[in-house]
Parts: sequence; structure tokens; C-alpha cells
Amino acid sequence: MTPPKKKAAAQKAVTKKAVAKKAASKKAQGKDKEKEKAAPAVKAAAKKPKKPPVAPPVAPFSPALDAVDRERLLHGAHHAPHSVLGAHPAPGGIVFRALRPYARSVTVLAGDLRAELHDDGDGFFSGLLPLTEVPAYRLLVAYEGTVVETEDAYRFLPTLGELDLHLIGEGRHEQLWTVLGAHPRTHQGVRGTSFSVWAPNARGVRLAGTFNFWDGTGYPMRSLGSSGVWELFVPGIGEGELYKFDITRPDGSHTQRADPLARRTEVPPATSSIVHASAYEWGDEEWLARRAEIPVHEAPFSVYEIHLPSWRPGLTYRQLADQLPAYVKDLGFTHVELMPVAEHPFGGSWGYQVTGFYAPTARLGTPDDFKHLVDALHRAGIGVLMDWVPAHFPRDDWALAEFDGRPLYEHEDPLRAAHPDWGTLEFDFGRREVRNFLVANASYWCEEFHIDGLRVDAVASMLYLDYSREPGQWTPNEHGGRENLDAVAFLQEMNATVYRRSPGVVTIAEESTAWDGVTRATHHPGPSGFGGLGFGLKWNMGWMHDSLEYMTHEPVHRRYHHHEMTFSMVYAYSENYVLPISHDEVVHGKRSLVSKMPGDWWQQRANLRAYLAFMWAHPGKQLLFMGQEFAQGAEWSEAHGPDWWLLDPAYGAEADHRGVRDLVRDLNGVYRTTPALWQQDTDPAGFQWIVGDAAEDNVFAFLRYDADGSPLLSVSNLSPVVRHDYRLGVPDDVPAWHETLNTDAAAYGGSGVAHLDPIKPEPHARHGRPAAVRLTLPPLSTVWLRPA
Repeated sequence: MTPPKKKAAAQKAVTKKAVAKKAASKKAQGKDKEKEKAAPAVKAAAKKPKKPPVAPPVAPFSPALDAVDRERLLHGAHHAPHSVLGAHPAPGGIVFRALRPYARSVTVLAGDLRAELHDDGDGFFSGLLPLTEVPAYRLLVAYEGTVVETEDAYRFLPTLGELDLHLIGEGRHEQLWTVLGAHPRTHQGVRGTSFSVWAPNARGVRLAGTFNFWDGTGYPMRSLGSSGVWELFVPGIGEGELYKFDITRPDGSHTQRADPLARRTEVPPATSSIVHASAYEWGDEEWLARRAEIPVHEAPFSVYEIHLPSWRPGLTYRQLADQLPAYVKDLGFTHVELMPVAEHPFGGSWGYQVTGFYAPTARLGTPDDFKHLVDALHRAGIGVLMDWVPAHFPRDDWALAEFDGRPLYEHEDPLRAAHPDWGTLEFDFGRREVRNFLVANASYWCEEFHIDGLRVDAVASMLYLDYSREPGQWTPNEHGGRENLDAVAFLQEMNATVYRRSPGVVTIAEESTAWDGVTRATHHPGPSGFGGLGFGLKWNMGWMHDSLEYMTHEPVHRRYHHHEMTFSMVYAYSENYVLPISHDEVVHGKRSLVSKMPGDWWQQRANLRAYLAFMWAHPGKQLLFMGQEFAQGAEWSEAHGPDWWLLDPAYGAEADHRGVRDLVRDLNGVYRTTPALWQQDTDPAGFQWIVGDAAEDNVFAFLRYDADGSPLLSVSNLSPVVRHDYRLGVPDDVPAWHETLNTDAAAYGGSGVAHLDPIKPEPHARHGRPAAVRLTLPPLSTVWLRPA
């Protein structure tokens, strides 16, 4: 049975439903009647034409930049400024936008059209002009107190082509300097300068310089895709403008950097790059045409090493061109070697910590001034070598170190990046763009400045991962070894490229270890499995160290060090060698060359003269640092250079120094006219010991032969006594010998013991030879004899 309360509720619900149903029925009947009344009106309306549908209201096109693009441009973090600045088709016409900080107004000039753009604030200006296509136009920019009419930098296409970008990406652009950096040019019919820089980690790059009061806000550069290159053509500016790249790092901070490929720089300590276009006209065609006729290792090669800023302190490149060629030619050297001329911030580094790899130092003049010096040397018949420093670079915060906010030119591994000896950074030779930067740089000096050879500094520090590093401070290569395989590949590529592109050029390695195949061809593997490094010549650091060590001993003790003068012949033909007495041997407490010698002043000079003649006769090419050619007593200092006053006739000991210089002149004179001294420097057939074991006598005697078998006999007596009737075995096919050079000659400051008449051999066997000569050996001397 249903309870009374629930029953009442159910009846109430049924009643409500009935009432609602009745109401809905009445409402429906009312609507039907309304429809019947409205039917005639609907029919009448159907006969009238329909109105077109009304589109929802569209917001008018605004030429002003949106907030995102404005913010990115103002903060230097826009990768495509050309897509929003300049002129572009837009709804209703052509939109013009400009970013001109500090401008009062910007007006577009196109034929007869003159339209002032709206000032959108923060240096932005925009306007929509009712044009059907982008016209040829210029901008009229009004600043306080001046009005400038100019081209719009953001209407130009990129100055780098697809092939350039492909080669850069592959690390194979052999003329990289022609596309990166700053280049005055005519582009799309307009004169200006194109700027481009590799900065793949940058969020944005802007151009700052004298032309925009060092505010790069209005000069954002565009990113050229995945190449990492940023580019901008700026119309109306040219040679002489100072500039830097304002780089936005990944963390949003900014850094202003000098151009890595700047071809001209400010004079240090100023650090800006300078827009440069060479106008130099060369006059050394004859030199270039014949320099490749004879391979360097088969030609006379006698080098005078120079630190240009201190050779004659205060002279510019052009002033040096008036003095240096004549001096070197008079002394008979075939080449000069210039200590690094690439731009460097600290003069005390002598150029070995480079910041401007593509710019001759501005301390002595412009790049064209340096070309004038090279040209003058060539026209005097003198080759030009230069020291080249691809091993490392300094940490200056305006140069290459973390160039775009992250390790770029240096290795990303801190253990591989920091050079342990010099507080510098090592290049990342495994990165193809970095390798390209350096390989192209080597070619640049040879092609643009007609350099005849590159002496590559600190090669050993490049070749070994553990160079100057303790265990735990280096990581082995993929084979578990200590060889820097990236550096090996770089050096091979550099040498192959330079030799292919510049016939007659020579590369020289300053390599202080026994690395196998420094001067072997890159495609010839050696016992270690590596191909050769491909250098033309190598500094013989072992000979230099050993021979100087011998000469510093008192003659009475030299018998115990005899091997130090003979050991070099054990490995003389393992590489193509240069015998270097360089700047490194006459600084920092090592004493000058004459000051290393024992004894009194007469003996010191006699030792020096004998040593130089021994060196000139020894297999290998010669290199002598400035000041040593006239027996300077003081160490070299870059602050004041050689002590030229020693050659002043008013100086009491002038004759002593002049005598040594005269000897050097005669050494070079005889050397150049005697093929036996250079033609077979790298062939064992060009050398024979006569006596190499006369330790008790301090005597060394050997023969040098040219390709035709004509000999020169060199005899050194490095004791302070005259040795009479000293018998030496000689070939029996030479009827007589005559003395062609004697370092003991009175003209050089010696005692004058000499052989005035031809010397005829005796038919008595000696030293394993069928004939012998009897000589009087002067004290502390070297004598050269040739067939009479």
C-alpha cells in the first residue's frame, strides 16, 4: 500500500505535466496562426532581390612593425632584418620601414614621389604607399642640424652567392678573404661596402663603426641560413671607415669584436678594423716568373732574419724599402725572413700573439705600404719569407676568444683549448671552418702580398696532444696515441693548398722533435702510418742546439764534446733542413752569438767567424738573425734593435765588427757561386767526411759536391793553435787546390795565416783516400778550398 504522503506527491506531478502540455499546445496553435498571417509578407519579400552578405569588419593594415620584431631589432637579436625593414608588397600597396635611431624624420624619394614615413618611436619609421610594385627609391633622413639622402641598406640582395656559402660550409673556400670581411664594391649599381662575418652561435649581429657613431642599432645584419655567416651591404661608405661587429651572444649579452678577416687595422693599442681596398700596382713580375724555376732545396738559400719594427727603429714600411733591400743585397743573402708581421696587440710578443691574421701590422704603415716593401725586395732579387702563427691566438676580449659567445675558433674542450706555455688559446683544427680560416690565410699572404715562403711557428705544439701537459691534462686520440690528428690533417691541407696555388713558394716548419716526415709529401706514408706533413724545409733545431753547445766550451774541453758537431750528419738527410741561428738564440739571457763564444775578445770573434763558415759549408740552408752579422755583443731587444753604432767609423773597435760583417758578405758571395754548397743539400751524394773523429785536434774536414761532382773542401780548426803540415786525404782527380775563403784573414780581424799559393796533393794515401794535402791550419778558423 502506498503511503498517503507519496501518493499525494505523485498526483501533484501528474497534474503539473498535464498543465504544461496544455500550455505548449496553445503556444503552438498561436505560432501557426502567426505564420498564416505572415505568409503573404514572406512571399512578397521573396520576390525582392537579395542583398549581398556583409563581411565582418577587417582591421586596417598597419605598416608599423609588430612588438616582437621591434623588440628583436632593438636588442640586436633579429636574424632576418631585411624581411621586415626596407620595402615590401603589402595589402593596399608597398610598405616602407626604416630603423634610424636619432632621426627626426624619414622620407621616401621615388621619382617624383616624396612621402614622409610615420614616426613609430624608438627610431622606427613606416608608411604604406599606394604603389603596385617596389620602386627604385632613396631615403631622406633628417637629423638634428642635418639632412642626409641615402640608399636603403635593406633593399639589397646578399653579396655572397650560394657557391660561396657551400664552400664555406664545407671548409673549402680557398679565397675566403674575398667574401668574408669588409669589401668596398659596386653592388646592384650602387657603391658601398659589404660586410660579412662567421658567427654561428650569435643570436644577432649588428655593424658598428665611425659611420654610425658606434651604435649598431640601425645596422642589423642578416643570417645567411645554416652557414653561420651574417651579411650586410652598406651603401655610401668606403675605404678608411672604422668598424667592429656588435654580436649578441646566446645569453643575450653583447660584445664588440674586431673583424677576423680585416685586411687593415688601427695602430695598437686601438683595436678597430678598417675598411680597406688595395690600389697597389706591383712591379715584381720578373721575380714571380722565375722563382719556381729551381726547387728551393736545390737552390742557394741564405736567410737574414729581421724584426721589422726594430731593424731601424722608427722606420715605416716605405722607409724600410729605401734601406733594407740595399743592405741585404750588399751582404749577399738570398732571402729575408720577417718575424710575424700580422697585427698583434702587444709589441713585446714580437708578433707571435696574433689578433689580425689578415692584416699587416699598422705600426709601420698600410697594407699597400707593406706591399711596397715586398716589391722593393723582389726587385732587388731578394725573396721574402714571413713567420706565420697558426698554432694559437691571445685571449683579448675584442678578438677571437669565444668570438660569438661560445668557443668558436678555439677547441670546445678546455683541455684542448688552453695553450699551457703562453696563456693563449689553441685553434680547433678539427672544425672545418676554422681550418678553412687558416688555410686560406696561408694562401692570402702568398697571393695578396707575394710572400715567397711561410715559416710556420710552433709546429711541435700543434702536433702533440700532450705538449707541455702533464698526465691527466690531455686526452688521447681515437687510436689511444698522443698525436693531434686534427693538426696533422690541417698542416697537410695547408701545405698541399699553398704549393698548388702558389708555384715557387716554400713552407718551413719550426718543429723541434723527431716527428717522422715533416718534409715528406703528404701522399707518402711513413713508418708511423702517417703521410708526410708536406713542408718544403724544416728548422734543424738539433744542429743548432748541439753546435752552439760545442762552441760555448773552452777549446781545451771541446775534445769531450766532439760528437756535438758531427752528430747532425747522422740524420742530415732525414728531412730538408734549415740551419737556424734565430732571434730565439740571442735573447732572454742566452747572450748574443759572439758573446756565447769563450776566450778574450779576439778569440770570441775568431770562434764566431769559424763557426759561421762551418755553418755555411754544412749541408742545409742558412739563417742568421740581424745584428749577429757584425758581432753585436749585446742581446737583441725589440726596444732598440741592433747596435748599429758599432759600425760607426768613429768607434774605436769598429774594424772588429766590420771584419765579421765583411766575412758574412764573402761567405754569401762564395756560397752563391759554388753549387757544391747548396745543390745537393738533401742528397747524401753531396757530402763526404774526410776526418770527423779528430777530437784531440778539434778539427773537422769534409767535402761538398755539386751535381757534376765538383768539390769544395771545408776544414775547421776549432783550437787556438796553428797546426802546421796537417795532412788530409783528398780525391786524386784534383790536380791542385786553392784557398777560396779563410776566416783567419787579416781583413776579417784574424791573424793572417793563409795559403797564398795553390796546394798540390801528394800521392800518399790518407784517411782512406789515394792522395793527401799538407795544410797549415790557422787558429780558431775555417778554411774553404776549391779545385784550382
